[in-house]
Amino acid sequence: MSSSTTQPDQLPATIRAYLSAHEARDVEAALRAFGPRAVVVDQGQTFRGTSAIRDFLREAGAPFSYTIELVGARQVDDTRWVATNRLEGDFPGGVAELDYRFTLDGDVITELVIGP
Repeated sequence: MSSSTTQPDQLPATIRAYLSAHEARDVEAALRAFGPRAVVVDQGQTFRGTSAIRDFLREAGAPFSYTIELVGARQVDDTRWVATNRLEGDFPGGVAELDYRFTLDGDVITELVIGP
């Protein structure tokens, strides 16, 4: 299947739940979306397993105030999805559009790669 644009509300429930919890900065709710051996990659760092991902979720963006707006979504194939978020806040640069590239196994996230 080739990549296809979709409506954000058509993202899988697991991804929508993660994005909502992430925006609310609810670490435990966001963590529930991940499988036990999941991997998150952000800013060149890799976090493996729930303990490391919990730390990532607690620390990522913590020094800053910002808003998150889901501005796009697409399905890459049967297991991979991309959610594009626009962040605005008091971090260096003030505005960023980041792709959150998800890989799912059933109803859990096995990989999340965040980047421009």
